[in-house]
Amino acid sequence: MGQFRRIAAADERTSVAFEVDGQPMTALTGDTVLTAILLQQRHIRRFEFADELRSGFCLMGACQDCWVRLADGRSVRACTTAVENGMKVETRSEHDVPR
Repeated sequence: MGQFRRIAAADERTSVAFEVDGQPMTALTGDTVLTAILLQQRHIRRFEFADELRSGFCLMGACQDCWVRLADGRSVRACTTAVENGMKVETRSEHDVPR
């Protein structure tokens, strides 16, 4: 069960397929990465400096709690980045996963 629950969806929005840590997920066009992930699970990542789960904090790009990495190597704020079809998101930091 996700942290968020969608209470309304416009019928004209289409489904978007993307991956999080190699797991397939779906979202609707216009969803942010944060919204799309938290609709399907309770957290977005682990904190780099402690063993704590993070779910975003401010939800508007100010607190920097929702950084994720895209397949092209860019780090983005999940709360201000729109999910795109085929997007590959890595939520684990280099501290969590040996590279």
